[in-house]
Amino acid sequence: MTHGIDTKNLFPSHVAFIMDGNRRWAKKKNLPIIDGHKKGAEIIKKIVRKSIKLNIKYLTFYGFSNENWNRSKHEVVQLQSLLKLYLDSETDSFMKNQINFSFIGDIGKFDFLIREKLYSLQKATSSFKNLFFTLALGYGSRGEILGSINKILKKKRIKTDITEKDISDNLMTSHLPEPDFVIRTSGEKRLSNFLLWQIAYSELYFTKTQWPDFNLTRYMIALKNFINRKRRYGGD
Repeated sequence: MTHGIDTKNLFPSHVAFIMDGNRRWAKKKNLPIIDGHKKGAEIIKKIVRKSIKLNIKYLTFYGFSNENWNRSKHEVVQLQSLLKLYLDSETDSFMKNQINFSFIGDIGKFDFLIREKLYSLQKATSSFKNLFFTLALGYGSRGEILGSINKILKKKRIKTDITEKDISDNLMTSHLPEPDFVIRTSGEKRLSNFLLWQIAYSELYFTKTQWPDFNLTRYMIALKNFINRKRRYGGD
């Protein structure tokens, strides 16, 4: 509480993260690339715990883009192994803290066991409402929008105009509110095909900090930056 104002109510309801810099962090420290990704996974855990305390209800993490399949086979295999390890290690935490887990993207190329774990965790936590955690895997926003339009065209029996609501209702994120705040680490100032439709009016925050160094202090700095902004949604 500050001067009678509950700052928790001023925090964004939905924060989306473009987690960039794991590889550069590892190279800078002369560590294997996978060590950067492991450290990055630890940051996710800390942000989830802190967000629950702050009553931030929705978190979306850009975990694996369609373009990431173009990385070396060795790194892709390691990333999948890390994802499996993360799901195994966090299942108890998701259940204990009543975190609703879901994923968006095309997971068809992922290992069968990973796909099974994703579906299993999603089903097991589907009734939870303490925090809604979404992981974007094999995800690309342009493909998602195109998929939404194709779904609409298949549903519509008559020739009527497609509305914005039609598209929103057929996106992979139709079960989520649009992000209030998007944080991208590691100094890049682009969206990299992430939630392009959904973040039309989101506040954007770019930091040079690499994801493995994006600790809770830096998270709070970003959130306070959000609080100090005046959201206009295209108005004055």
